[in-house]
Amino acid sequence: MQNVYTVAQVNSYIKNMFTQDFMLQSIRVKGEVSNCKYHTSGHIYFTLKDIKGSIACVMFASCRKGLAFRLAEGQQVVVNGSVDVYERDGRYQLYAREISLDGAGALYEQYERLKRELEERGMFAAQYKQPIPRYIRTLGVVTASTGAAVRDIINIASRRNPYVQIILYPAIVQGEAAVPSIINGIRALERQGVDTIIVGRGGGSIEDLWAFNEEAVAQAIFDCSVPVISAVGHETDTTIADFVADLRAPTPSAAAELAVYDIGQLQDKLDEYAYTMRHHLDIVMQRARREVEQYRARLKYVSPANMIRMKRTQALFLEERLQKGMERQLIDRKHRLALYAEQMKGLSPLDKLCQGYSYVSDAGGRTLSSVQQADVGDQIIVYVKDGQIKAEVTDTEMRELTESINCAAADEEN
Repeated sequence: MQNVYTVAQVNSYIKNMFTQDFMLQSIRVKGEVSNCKYHTSGHIYFTLKDIKGSIACVMFASCRKGLAFRLAEGQQVVVNGSVDVYERDGRYQLYAREISLDGAGALYEQYERLKRELEERGMFAAQYKQPIPRYIRTLGVVTASTGAAVRDIINIASRRNPYVQIILYPAIVQGEAAVPSIINGIRALERQGVDTIIVGRGGGSIEDLWAFNEEAVAQAIFDCSVPVISAVGHETDTTIADFVADLRAPTPSAAAELAVYDIGQLQDKLDEYAYTMRHHLDIVMQRARREVEQYRARLKYVSPANMIRMKRTQALFLEERLQKGMERQLIDRKHRLALYAEQMKGLSPLDKLCQGYSYVSDAGGRTLSSVQQADVGDQIIVYVKDGQIKAEVTDTEMRELTESINCAAADEEN
């Protein structure tokens, strides 16, 4: 009876056949990339095709170091790997270990390889970049003596600052002789002692610009003691020289603008500085004048003459105050004296005499206030308002004090 096999057994048998085929374990296949997909796991799935067929391909994440560029639709590539069977689906595919671009892509791959190498050596590091001098006197240019690049550099540099001296080294910038010519130009201008060097050329294909992707040119730029501005191709072109140079300009025209400071802007800035300085000087002078006036007023205030004047004014004020105080005291004393005089007047015997009263004394001047002090026949003196009367006592009569007062009051009424 004929043997019956399972699907898994058949797939395993076929896989074993592929494994034993030495050619399929290390094969290089050329074709166009299509259906390219980057999986979240890091694997890359794509199809390699030509006009007569196609083959499924996969590059595992562990092999991604063998890919120096991003795989994209339509690229012509050469895949190095092995052909094997995926047992679960029973289909074979190309397992890629390395992928390189075909044709011009090979140059790009070489470019990427050199770029990684120089970057690892630190030639792109920022700490090695020299600052471009702001104000230069001499500008060195390494480029072809003919072409738009040198004309643009000369025109723009002359327009921005006609006093800058431009020294041109007519280098070969394309072909086999380009590399030594560019290197010699950099070194010659360095010996000349220029302030800044522009190294570049106009645009072109990657083959035309390849001299600026050579390691020797990159090393010459890196070793140059003069700051170097790289200006190769158009804005979208990027070469190894751009990464190594101290400054990268998108075009030769832009390089001239970066290297040569615009003297018109400098003049405008100087005028602005002059205006600002005059303005600040005016402010300082005004502040100084105010301080001088303040010091003058303060000095005038504390001067001996002003102090004497102030003391004199204060003395006059105190004198006036003292005089007014004395006048107030005199008025107060006069008023009090008048009050005392009135009080004394009310108590004065003379005043009573003027009112019709009199008082009596004996011959010796002793006041007689009682009838008991006088005897019949005594000489007495009666004092009235305009003099005295001498008399002799002929009789005495004793009365009560109340009766005497009533009698006196009755006499006053009469």
